[in-house]
Amino acid sequence: MNLQNANVLVTGGAGFIGSHLTEKLLEMGANVTVYDKFDKYYGGKEANLVRASSSPGFNLIEGDILDMNVLDSAMKGSDVVIHEAGQAGVGICVDDPRNTNDVNVVGTLNVLWLAKKHGVKRVVNVSSSSIFGQPLYLPIDEKHPTNPASPYGVSKLAAEQYARVFHKVYGSDVVSLRYFSVYGPRGRPDQVIRKFMQALDEGKPPVINGDGSHTRDFTHVTDVVTATIASAEIEGIGGEAFNIGFGQRTSILSVAEKLISMMGLTGKIEPVHAPESKGDFPDTQADNRKAKSMPGWKPRMSLDEGLRNYLEWFLDLKRVAKTSS
Repeated sequence: MNLQNANVLVTGGAGFIGSHLTEKLLEMGANVTVYDKFDKYYGGKEANLVRASSSPGFNLIEGDILDMNVLDSAMKGSDVVIHEAGQAGVGICVDDPRNTNDVNVVGTLNVLWLAKKHGVKRVVNVSSSSIFGQPLYLPIDEKHPTNPASPYGVSKLAAEQYARVFHKVYGSDVVSLRYFSVYGPRGRPDQVIRKFMQALDEGKPPVINGDGSHTRDFTHVTDVVTATIASAEIEGIGGEAFNIGFGQRTSILSVAEKLISMMGLTGKIEPVHAPESKGDFPDTQADNRKAKSMPGWKPRMSLDEGLRNYLEWFLDLKRVAKTSS
């Protein structure tokens, strides 16, 4: 499927990943409608769309995926739907599992039902590595048992199962992508790397939940965007699920130490430790061989390069804020 001149609806398109995806699609010549409710989970998302909003192919609809009438209207004429909207953050999902279920499960069901109604050619459903829970082996392939350890993981697994069933029962062309620990410019304030940067910039020690030995497969947003677009373009993969991760794991302590060094604070600040977060699990690492079989995709941004890229954005954002104040 050629996305040039295609009509693409991106739910959650004002968010961290969604805004990067929107910009890339517009660069490719797609017509992009961003559907986002700009909730209070974290503010400032309007700024994520500044670049995209200057494109003639850009359209913005403020709406909730739980509002069937607005979503129905937004989806008319869409060739592709990329479903990025959802309640993220393991911690907030632990605190409010009912809202998590409504947004991530019922909201996804709404997207799938209306996409079927409007004859959408491809739906890309964004899932998460959290569906796996504590791994039985590493790296984690697509056949790894699913045993989520948090309400967030449960909700993403339920949404993914709906996507699979819609393909099987209704013939909907749906693909699910299991993102692994995405980071980069515009990253949410509650994400660990962003929190470390913020603390260090304020001269405070980064706070690590646990002893820092937990590992994650940190995947830069540019690699995630490339994979997402590839999954929207390639024919014959309806009903499939793909692990989208860099394929390496790094400890949380190591990430903190890398940032301390990059910010010139070695010997001046050391991480401090707090109790482990509820719903956490020790390790993730993607077996990304299946995703690499998609033409045009392989992860390219190493963690060191990605952290430098993220830090440059973070410091530039700070300079702009000082200039405008």
